[in-house]
Amino acid sequence: MVAADKSRALLWHGVFLFLLGLTTGIVSGSMANPRMGLSSHLEGVMNGLFLLALGLLWGRLRLSARWLTALFWLALYGTYVNWASTLAAAIFGTGRTTPIAGAGHQGAAWQENLVDAGLYSLSVAMLAVCVIALVGLRPGAEPPH
Repeated sequence: MVAADKSRALLWHGVFLFLLGLTTGIVSGSMANPRMGLSSHLEGVMNGLFLLALGLLWGRLRLSARWLTALFWLALYGTYVNWASTLAAAIFGTGRTTPIAGAGHQGAAWQENLVDAGLYSLSVAMLAVCVIALVGLRPGAEPPH
């Protein structure tokens, strides 16, 4: 996928994830943990905006094709899993890893483990996304050959 295609794909996913966040907000009050439903709504909206921003700055990143590919897939993974993990926490009513929004809630062990795996893995992915993007935006960086 060429750079312009990745930029356009990020823009599409940004709008789509924003839409998922909006629709999550509509039904968040009917979830086992409505406060986590609100968190999922906000994650969808904010992560959608993040993908839009990343798509808009894509052509300014000075990274090799390999790093751009890693950045693209890590960003998609991290943003969608952020929305999906908080949505799962809202539906299941888990609270182990989210003590503020999940206070007083506890799901089955497998539900807690699933949400935890998503939250921990997306955290690593999004930290990597930020570091890679910052490296690609560093002043004076030469375009890849």
